[in-house]
Amino acid sequence: MSVRDRRHGDEPVRITTAPPSRAEDTAARQRHYLVSMAIRTGCFVGAIAVGQGWLRWVLIAGAVILPYVAVVLANVSANGSEGVDLPEGPSDVRELPHS
Repeated sequence: MSVRDRRHGDEPVRITTAPPSRAEDTAARQRHYLVSMAIRTGCFVGAIAVGQGWLRWVLIAGAVILPYVAVVLANVSANGSEGVDLPEGPSDVRELPHS
């Protein structure tokens, strides 16, 4: 038995739960990060535009907290879900030999 056979066992490959490609994952992370940074910039501009008051401090707090949240969310990689169970097939089906 090869290392590959021992590692994967008899579990079938689930194509529908495969994660996106590295390029798609990176592009999605970059979009989320850029949107978060655009919101942060809006918070800074809004804090200057509204003048004194409680809203100014809320906007400043948002501008300070958003970089942390943006980095954490940008570093979360997408994983395939295991939500669907595959039905059991008939036991008399012939299989290709493992190489």
